[in-house]
Amino acid sequence: MTIPFYVAPEQLVRDKAEFARKGIARGRSIVAVDYADGVMLLAENPSTALHKISEVYDRIAFAGVGRYNEFETLRKAGIRQADLMGYLYSRDDATAMGLATAFSQTLGVIFIRDPKPFEVEILLAEISEDGSEHKLFRITYDGTLYDERRYVAIGGKAEQLTEALEELWSEGMSLQQAFDAGTEAFRRAEGRDSEGWEVGVLEQGNGRRTFRRLDLSELASG
Repeated sequence: MTIPFYVAPEQLVRDKAEFARKGIARGRSIVAVDYADGVMLLAENPSTALHKISEVYDRIAFAGVGRYNEFETLRKAGIRQADLMGYLYSRDDATAMGLATAFSQTLGVIFIRDPKPFEVEILLAEISEDGSEHKLFRITYDGTLYDERRYVAIGGKAEQLTEALEELWSEGMSLQQAFDAGTEAFRRAEGRDSEGWEVGVLEQGNGRRTFRRLDLSELASG
């Protein structure tokens, strides 16, 4: 008779967490930064086809690091949920908080139930209608949900990027200043120049759908 292989639950959780963290660390980080007119999301991304930053709903943006197919699955599920909430109730009922909670629950269940956790970390940003404090949510591979303020970084270099942004960020920055702060934070964290940028903004004045992608020709080099 074969004796079943036993792994202590604490060891299994540690092994899953280490596996997920290593997968995420191989991806390129992303930052979100509050500025005077909205929120800028900045990713180091040499690809022009595989986007890491996308619109989810009228005032909500999504960003993901780690395995592309896994965070893309989550992004599409988020769009479907937001569309359903907006259709069944009202567009104001589709919120970043609601989506962040759903992502947190989904990732938490996958982490506990499935043999392999998702190797992803995701970010949701929502711009406020009155220009007051915007919402930034970070969700990790195990479903842990963080409510951030002013700026946030996800991915393998998140700690170094956060330290740099703490020094570089200031209230009421212009979009150009936010971009410069973001690119400088990446230089400090990575110790090298970027291989390419992907930039998206949630900005007042774009109508109901506030998300737009920025061409780098709109910005000077940081």
